[in-house]
Parts: sequence; C-alpha cells; structure tokens
Amino acid sequence: MCTRYALEKDLPELKDIIDAASRSRLVQKFIDTHARPFITYGEIRPTDIVSVLAPNPKGERCAYPMQWGFLSKDNKRTLFNARMETAGVKPTFKDAWKSHRCIIPASYYYEWQHFKSPDGKEKTGDKFAIQPAGLTVTWLCGLYRIEDGYPVFVVLTKDPTKELSKIHDRMPLILPTDKIDDWISPSSDPEEIARYALEDMVIEKAES
Repeated sequence: MCTRYALEKDLPELKDIIDAASRSRLVQKFIDTHARPFITYGEIRPTDIVSVLAPNPKGERCAYPMQWGFLSKDNKRTLFNARMETAGVKPTFKDAWKSHRCIIPASYYYEWQHFKSPDGKEKTGDKFAIQPAGLTVTWLCGLYRIEDGYPVFVVLTKDPTKELSKIHDRMPLILPTDKIDDWISPSSDPEEIARYALEDMVIEKAES
C-alpha cells in the first residue's frame, strides 16, 4: 500500500519535472476550480495535486499536474491505489492499465508498520521511509484517467519483498529510470515491463 510519499525540494532531477509541470495551464485551472494548491515539496498525501509523468499527444514523456485519487462509484475520491495483479481486469482500472499508465516521481515513499496485537487487533507501528538502493528518485508506477476534464492518478501496488513484508503486505510497483518511457508508452505491454520492478530497498525509520 502507498498513501504517502515525499518530494525533496533541492533534488535536481525532481526539480526539473516539478518546474515543467508547474508551467502547465492545468495548475491554475486546478487552483481556480478545486481551491487546492499545486504541491512541489514535502510529504504528499492522497487528494494532493502533484507532478506526474505521462505521454503527451505525440507519445513523448511530459510532466503534468494531476490529483491523487480516482472517484469511486459513489462519487467520493477514495481510490488511491490499484493492485497490479488485478488492474488489467477490474472495470475501474482496466482501460488505464492498457493505455493510460504514468510515473509518479518521489524521493521515497512512507509506510507504517502493521501488526496484530496479542488480542488479535490490527495495530499501526513505526513509520518508515523507503527507496530503491542506489537511486535518489523513486519512480512509482501508476495509472491515470480524466475526470470532468482533470487528470487524476492512482499508485500501483504489488506483493512486498520478504524484508518489506515485515512492515506491510503490499509495496508500490517501482521501476528503474531506463524503463520510464516503456511504462508510459500506450503501445507497450505493462505486464512485461513490470518484470523489471525494483526490489532492493533501503529502509529507514522516519519521524511520525
């Protein structure tokens, strides 16, 4: 599961993407109609409007402002993650899985340890910051669609590694930098690209 991630202010690779997205006319449109700011750094939460990589009409990589979360059937923005294993068949996600894939740039993502207490109740423990070993940018895989004229996205999740399973039973689908363009290309096979998912993670306890 992934419902928090971080953007570091002074990371050059992230700054270029955020600067590009901030020049989009969609930023002001979001502000005018949603009364929500475009978030450029700090801890990112569901429903925030942030920079996302997706193809432009020519199929080229482009940075866009998008809001985190799909609307559910009851018109509430409650869908923030999609399971990679079922995204291709679930009505809510299957069209996006086929041809509307995106990358959400992050410094790292956050996860809270989940465990059962002696009485069997689900408990939440320490907060951890997690990113791929050897990388400064964490490329989270997602799906996007247009809702009422605005682009929105969800983060894809998968089974965790053995080490991460001690914290949570899901983890984001994360790709290496050289697979970004393949992932967002509408003509590519997402299942084939997902095989390149990174699993060697650096895990550090974070401040709550």
